[in-house]
Amino acid sequence: MTAVGRPPPGPRGREPGGQAGSGTPANDLLQDESRPRVLRVAGPLVEITCPASVAMHDLVVLGTARLPGEVVAVHGGTATVQAYEYTGGLAPGQPAEPQGRPLTVRLSPELLGGVFDGLLRPLTGAEDLLTGGVAQAPEQRTWSFTPRASMGAATGAGDVLGEIAASVPLRLLVPANRSGDVSRLAAAGRYDTDAVLAVVGGHEVRMAQNWPVRTPRPVGERLPADAPLHTGQRAVDLLFPVARGSTVAVPGGFGTGKTMLLQQIAKWCDADVIVYVGCGERGNEMADVIGELAELTDPRTGGRLAQRTVTIANTSNMPMMAREASVHTGATVAEYFRDMGLDVVLIADSTSRWAEALREFASRMGELPAEEGYPAGLASQLAAFYERAAAVRTLGGAAGSVTVIGAVSPPGGDRTEPVTAHTERFVRCLWSLDRDLAYARHYPAVSWADSFSRDAGALAAAYAHSGDPDWALRRGRVARLLAEADRLADLVDLVGITALPPRERISVLAGRLLREAVIQQNALSPADAYSAPEKTSALVEAVLAVIDRCLELVDSGTRPDAVEAVDFTPLLRARESAGPAETAPVAAVRDLVLARLKETA
Repeated sequence: MTAVGRPPPGPRGREPGGQAGSGTPANDLLQDESRPRVLRVAGPLVEITCPASVAMHDLVVLGTARLPGEVVAVHGGTATVQAYEYTGGLAPGQPAEPQGRPLTVRLSPELLGGVFDGLLRPLTGAEDLLTGGVAQAPEQRTWSFTPRASMGAATGAGDVLGEIAASVPLRLLVPANRSGDVSRLAAAGRYDTDAVLAVVGGHEVRMAQNWPVRTPRPVGERLPADAPLHTGQRAVDLLFPVARGSTVAVPGGFGTGKTMLLQQIAKWCDADVIVYVGCGERGNEMADVIGELAELTDPRTGGRLAQRTVTIANTSNMPMMAREASVHTGATVAEYFRDMGLDVVLIADSTSRWAEALREFASRMGELPAEEGYPAGLASQLAAFYERAAAVRTLGGAAGSVTVIGAVSPPGGDRTEPVTAHTERFVRCLWSLDRDLAYARHYPAVSWADSFSRDAGALAAAYAHSGDPDWALRRGRVARLLAEADRLADLVDLVGITALPPRERISVLAGRLLREAVIQQNALSPADAYSAPEKTSALVEAVLAVIDRCLELVDSGTRPDAVEAVDFTPLLRARESAGPAETAPVAAVRDLVLARLKETA
């Protein structure tokens, strides 16, 4: 099977990157003036002669090495192509072959558990990631297919024809642009992805399909994003929750823990499929992500978490222009699984590296630079990417969603730079990472002062409907207590804690208890790396009960230093002493601390 994104070998019998085989000699091809050919090479930008049939965003194969490229400008009889691979050795006069179609990727069940480059070509392993990657065809696999439609049945776009057994339940659907009667349907059995499983309206339907990466897949309708996506990270789920089908930006400077937070979400969130796009990240980090996913047990299936993850690794040592396509490739893969009625999380780490690729490309094209050299269309391109996130009703009537979480790496932590500033306009949630929290080894370093969630109101109604009407009250009170503790921190630095009134001293204590007993997590602890919603609620209720008791004591005349002297260590350690979904140990610790407070009265 031919590698994804790379056109098949031409009639000369020359494999990509190999030696020329039998057939027409390369010199004859260079002398054939009737064929499009390379005129000029400037890094990844290649100018070719342009036949009348060439259009914007068409795929072009360049040179005898058959490098893939995409048309980005057409000027009369010439076209400018951006190459997606290193252009060393490409020279004027070499052939150029327009393919008559846009950049397209192959979508199939084989994506699950795979590692691919920015054009969705399979990579052989983590070692390849560190050396630039080698595209190879995956092993041929067969999948169990069970028909669900009937012969002669009238079907429309998106209707279910059968089910495919995989690490997550997949479906064989009528293609988006097809409809008609079912004239052929394969019997139950195992088939490869290129086998014809059905014929609908005269059109053959296979497991594998091709789709242009820059074209969003059609849906029946968009739905309100009002169901929570549980990430297992208390700072997020409690204070800045995200809905399925929503958008999140995670800005943070170097060393603030962006990659660690996104990796934890990839491991523990309750989505059906994870699409992880490493866009311009270091190769060793991507290799670590792949290794951890391969080793981690999936709590939902009992298998490996990697089996329901698609990893797109376009690392910093890979071709720059493939980085620009990688986020669109990731969005297309996410929409493919969404159309099967699945909830998908698309993680892009990081969109700043993608924007840098856009800036470099715009500079090579001679476009007038906007702020800090970025192209004038940066905002619209960011908006188009985040717009592909949605909770939808598919063409076949199923509910699915794509949630986009994008990391942003502002230089020097400057949140006023263009990528961060534009991104904040388009996302529903912002998880801003604080340098001081990160350097204090507080994970996750999500700033409760600089972050927000526009989904909180809709999710409060969802929690109330599911039997937790007090969720919004708990969240609001925790946010107020943290804000009050931050306000008093400056006063404490100036005049000392003993100069504060009793209730304000308890407010400072409340902020510390909430930070260390609830918000902070240990990503390396089996008990604390993931926190189920019931454990999060139990921890919050326990800490709030202790805070209320402390306030009652100082109001009744107990000295605040006597309250502060109580040993709160069991409460601070409850997050690690209780299992990921256990609540009874938390309640026991709460009762123990309340009993100690009673002795101070």
